Amino acid sequence: MQTYEVEIKSLLGSPERAQEIRDALKKVDPDCEVTSHNTQLNHYFEGGTLGKLAGVTAQHLSKQANVKLSEFVANAKEFSVRTREKDNSVLLVVKASVGDDTSANGVSRLEFEEQIPLGLDELDRLILSAGFQYQAKWSREREEYLCKGINVCLDKNAGYGYLAEFERVVQDAAEVESARKQLKEFMDSVGATELPQDRLERMFAFYNSHWPEYYGTDKIFTVE
Repeated sequence: MQTYEVEIKSLLGSPERAQEIRDALKKVDPDCEVTSHNTQLNHYFEGGTLGKLAGVTAQHLSKQANVKLSEFVANAKEFSVRTREKDNSVLLVVKASVGDDTSANGVSRLEFEEQIPLGLDELDRLILSAGFQYQAKWSREREEYLCKGINVCLDKNAGYGYLAEFERVVQDAAEVESARKQLKEFMDSVGATELPQDRLERMFAFYNSHWPEYYGTDKIFTVE
């Protein structure tokens, strides 16, 4: 079954602003607690095709995952491929755009995320062998919360500084707009402002052009 990821980002920047969001989450939902605290490496790729990606990864995926990826091959027009090392797990992540959103940073996207029994470098080499090339490498620390049925991530990203992501995952395209509305209402309740897509795309493009300077560091840039 396909799932739709509805996610809205809010740029926080400073640790003080991140703490304000933590406090606000607790205020609107006293039962809200950290569900996970992890470090991540995310490697983004470009230039290949989903058909070739499905071919080289097939032996490392379950039958169900292969079927789901095949549906992406058949239907996705714009897509984003990345690998992720989350603590001791390595994942293959593919996101496809829904409507006018971009596959890399859009609010509403089809999502494929499956654990792969390989090391991060091994999975990267597999994807490179399918004709992809590196777009950028990202690093972050992530705190995950579940608050009133909404997934909230507080990220400390190389380059971006602190960023909050508010997310719901739905099973039907017809639910996407109502989920988006719910997220915006929840963000208002905790004092979080949506990061405009055009600014997010400028930040993404700047990082992609300068990522070796920021990957694995605490350095931050500002792009208006």
